[in-house]
Amino acid sequence: MFADLEQRCLDAEFDAAFPATGSFSKKERKGRAYWYFQGYEDGHRYSRYVGPAEDPEIAARVERFRDLKADFTERRRMVSALKAAGLPSPDAFTGDLAEALWQAGVFRLRGVLVGTLAFQCYAGLLGVRLPAAHLRTGDMDIAQFHSVSISVEDSLPPVLDVLRQVDASFQEVPHQADARQATAFRNRKGFLVEFLVPNTGKDEYQGKPTAMPALGGAAAQPLRFLDFLIHTPVRSVLLHAGGVSVRVPVPERYAVHKLIVAARRRADPNGRLKADKDVAQAGILIEAMARRHHHDLADAWIEAWSRGPKWREALADGLSRLPDSQWEMLANAIRRAGGSQKQKPEDVGFGKGGEPGVRQEDGGP
Repeated sequence: MFADLEQRCLDAEFDAAFPATGSFSKKERKGRAYWYFQGYEDGHRYSRYVGPAEDPEIAARVERFRDLKADFTERRRMVSALKAAGLPSPDAFTGDLAEALWQAGVFRLRGVLVGTLAFQCYAGLLGVRLPAAHLRTGDMDIAQFHSVSISVEDSLPPVLDVLRQVDASFQEVPHQADARQATAFRNRKGFLVEFLVPNTGKDEYQGKPTAMPALGGAAAQPLRFLDFLIHTPVRSVLLHAGGVSVRVPVPERYAVHKLIVAARRRADPNGRLKADKDVAQAGILIEAMARRHHHDLADAWIEAWSRGPKWREALADGLSRLPDSQWEMLANAIRRAGGSQKQKPEDVGFGKGGEPGVRQEDGGP
């Protein structure tokens, strides 16, 4: 059902003027029939003139809407069934934000949802239950490659306008390095929407906002290791309304990246709690993938390990934080798959023989 919903969401057509939650009706005016659209916005009902009923183009549009409406109703039923079966869903506000950005085109323009909202999507992709404690979030992170933002020759509408369709209190957060640009937007309650871009260049670019032509006036915050995470993303669905089609990192890269991020939290005042959450999410995905998707998991680890000393240092630190059972699952995945060069676990950071007992308390195995 999740796979069917994913395809239906991808195929769905959305008309910003006439969303599927509304309806068309005819009204008589001086002996002639006219179509009107009734919808809801900010909790209030509105009526919008469409055109004369005898206009064949208007009639065709109304007929197409009926098909869209029927599909939306079926998708909404599927979302409800999947939620009842135990798959996670965002809260209503976060779902509305994701839906607004989807309809504005952020995922069509190859934006990638990252962070805990992306983690929610893996329950349906992998067929696993995810602990509720690791699904809570108060922000939304969206990443895009700079080369993509330049090459697509298209853009979102002004992103602040899109966010204010959901909550008028959203404001730009001026960047610390350049107050003329904003990579993040915050509402009155503190919910943060942030745009990210991989930093694969010089260290001098770190911490400085990057102009992103496709993001509707938003810049993006450069981050190390992000290129590994958002390489070859996949389609998934957030279980909200009739389903929100999103692009997320493949789960094996998400798991490996979380171990890297956990190791880099040391400078963060709240780093301990965040690192614990990173490791927990990584471990859950390792458990979910170790048996049937061990080749993908092993290839992701080996690719990251091969990227150089800084990567290996972060990976070893993150790996040391995993519980023994998950550490062994990852080692066994590498042992069974081995990657294209048939590496052994001990060749890629797991200690002699890859045995779970060969570990250190505060460093890499």
